[in-house]
Amino acid sequence: MLTGACGCGAIRFEVAKPFVSASYCHCTRCRRRTGAAASANARAEPGTVRVVAGEEHLGVWAPEGGFEKLFCGLCGSALFSRPPGTTDLTGVRLGALDGDPGIRPQWHQFVAYAAPWEPIPDDGLPRYDERAPA
Repeated sequence: MLTGACGCGAIRFEVAKPFVSASYCHCTRCRRRTGAAASANARAEPGTVRVVAGEEHLGVWAPEGGFEKLFCGLCGSALFSRPPGTTDLTGVRLGALDGDPGIRPQWHQFVAYAAPWEPIPDDGLPRYDERAPA
């Protein structure tokens, strides 16, 4: 069981099963939402992420044509993503976890939009100009 929280601790969550995959996203939305050059994300099986405290503080941003982004309405921490129209939290921001997620990012996606001020490291991971193939 993995656990995690937002920056202020108002929202706590658990992940019941190991993550399916993990990646770095360099898209403009992720960069602006996190204030970083990339967002490190893990994909969870539907139904395995559960908010155990502070659900009332979850805010949602539903960008046109993209996954919904969930964040703490008190401190602003980016926490989850989910496909539009669902309630399953399938995307988890690795930085919100309390410990080792047991997985490492496996690719870089949306590198065509990467921050010009931070070169993508030469880490040997595959790079995709747009979304990584399913």
